[in-house]
Amino acid sequence: MPRTRQQNVTAAQWNANGSALGSPDLTLPGNQVFASNVFSPVVQRHRLPKHVYRALQKTLARGEALDTSLADAVAQAMKEWAMEKGATHYTHWFQPLTGSTAEKHDSFYGPAGDGTALAEFSGKELIQGEPDASSFPTGGIRATFEARGYTAWDPTSPAFILENPNGALLCIPTAFTSWTGEALDHKIPLLRSMDALSGAAVRALELLDVQDAARVFTTIGCEQEYFLIDEQYYFERPDLLTTGRTLYGAQPPKGHELDDHYFGSIPERILAYMLEVELELAKLGVPIKTRHNEVAPNQYEVAPIFENSNVGADHQMITMQILQNTARRYGLLCLLHEKPFAGVNGSGKHNNWSMGTDTGLNLLEPGDTPAENLQFLFFCAAVIQAVNKHQALLRASIASAGQDHRLGANEAPPAIISIFLGAELEKVFTAIEAGKVQPSKPGSFLGLGTPVLPPLPLHGGDRNRTSPFAFTGNKFEFRALGSSSSPAFPNTVLNTIVAESVDELADKLKDALKGSAATLEKAVTKVVKDAWTANKQVVFDGDGYSEAWHKEAEKRGLANLRTTPDALPWLVNKQTIAAFKKYKVLSKRELDARYEVFTEQYAVTINIESETAAAIARTMLLPAAVRYLNELRATGLEELIAEVEPLIKELHFALIKLEDANLKDNQPDSSPQKWAVYMRDTVIPAMDDVRDVADRLEKLVADDLWPLPKYSEMLFIK
Repeated sequence: MPRTRQQNVTAAQWNANGSALGSPDLTLPGNQVFASNVFSPVVQRHRLPKHVYRALQKTLARGEALDTSLADAVAQAMKEWAMEKGATHYTHWFQPLTGSTAEKHDSFYGPAGDGTALAEFSGKELIQGEPDASSFPTGGIRATFEARGYTAWDPTSPAFILENPNGALLCIPTAFTSWTGEALDHKIPLLRSMDALSGAAVRALELLDVQDAARVFTTIGCEQEYFLIDEQYYFERPDLLTTGRTLYGAQPPKGHELDDHYFGSIPERILAYMLEVELELAKLGVPIKTRHNEVAPNQYEVAPIFENSNVGADHQMITMQILQNTARRYGLLCLLHEKPFAGVNGSGKHNNWSMGTDTGLNLLEPGDTPAENLQFLFFCAAVIQAVNKHQALLRASIASAGQDHRLGANEAPPAIISIFLGAELEKVFTAIEAGKVQPSKPGSFLGLGTPVLPPLPLHGGDRNRTSPFAFTGNKFEFRALGSSSSPAFPNTVLNTIVAESVDELADKLKDALKGSAATLEKAVTKVVKDAWTANKQVVFDGDGYSEAWHKEAEKRGLANLRTTPDALPWLVNKQTIAAFKKYKVLSKRELDARYEVFTEQYAVTINIESETAAAIARTMLLPAAVRYLNELRATGLEELIAEVEPLIKELHFALIKLEDANLKDNQPDSSPQKWAVYMRDTVIPAMDDVRDVADRLEKLVADDLWPLPKYSEMLFIK
């Protein structure tokens, strides 16, 4: 049996080996583990003095600053709870601009002076930490030699315990700021944007005669897609190990053409893994609701219930960490890259976003009365206006090197940002614009007698999987996020631009309400009509994959930012700076920093990929092809030699071009943007040329000589 076949047999062997979790009786209270490792309000109520608990909850409900006098009591209770869970250390868990999380562990224990140690944790240590900020990306906000940075406790996202086979760690979600006060993370601007939208929405609700809402929260629920492969293949692929994606690989005879994997029966090992992932996430209070096979072989999805945007973003980072950590216990590797396998369906993160009041009112859900529907149409129109005005910024918010492989392919939304409303809701806006009655489909509306609408349906149209921004009943689904990314920054952008739009429409509503003849119905109808008329070009209900839509979008004036270097400059566009400055979400300096950081990350990512691709081609693929050529020459079969020899020469020629492109002396050193454009226009085509020849050789070189596991192996071992 060839060596590779032996590896496949080994990879396919799996059993629980006595380490199965088992099936506990979930009707017993002791077996209910949800949020058991979270310092939740329930835990706080039992452990904090009543006055401290009430003051803390009141502070969080109002979105106000925390009274530091409460901190010592909270810290003492948190420490005792964590130590009972086995924690010896704590960390201020934060999200720098690296795209992942960061942590520095500090021990609870300190020397007592008599040869013993005491466990201590003060309010000061809870509220503020000081990790070294010098090596985190700052985009010029901090010089390398300026090391000071601060983490600040975020009490709106509960502390949690991360378990380890040898102990436990108390994780305290925190913000990360520079010594000079600028945001160096994703959490600070997200919290600021939530405050901005809340202020605008509450003001609008007062004009809409809704007086009982003190605060509006944005909520998210992110569907996370990922791949699982047997770990031995991962460690045999330097490209996967270094870059998270395969830089080489011919298409297998079978991919997902038969559509037999999607929602198929989940294999035993994968289901066992999923069950443990969900158990670990349940302990951490992550409300996972669904799991299923995705489109591609070995691709899967997990999704939670809606949560506050800040908590939901934190939980997404935890989910990705648990997915990856747990996989190793099952001999698997979890791949979160947007396109780990070329030519195979990529992975995204569908961001379901909505707005709701502290009284439980969903602002994007059609209501049971005309008044509720006026309110719904007002906020829906505000979202349409925001997305149209800032479509390029939304595209920039989800830009990355991995995304450039996925967006625009027939598996993900196009790079053109548009909105899908559904046939019935679009008809409502069209009728309002026309100012006349139009017939409705049976069972959809109870009649469209006036622009002040009776109850609307929850699902007023089919779904459109090709739309990057789709209304799905009581929320908008921003489908274009990358699978490996934090949802924090896209939601920061979304919250900010909708806050701006809500304020603009509220100003117009206030003006429309002036005068004795003005009624709320007439005023809202006018505002909604004007907003729709000015922004309806962003609404599209057809096939976003079609070339016809690209041409139509261009006619409508919609941006088509195909690559990351095209999109990222919109982070520092005047329109963006004005909106973020107005709502104090990010200053110009903070936006400039993010533009520089994200642009440099794109260029560095491509540079790592290109150097890895060159090394694999030079030291693995080319030698394998030459060995096979020598074997063919020994046979004297000229026809076979003639098939392989020209490809080897072609591979060598393409490789030399790639190595030349990778030389630092040939790359621009003036700005991150020029470097990124060079990577896109020069290095990526050179990589593609090498891959094209290598993938053709893979189909010719003897199987036992080819050094990399193939797609046909990696994608079908469950």
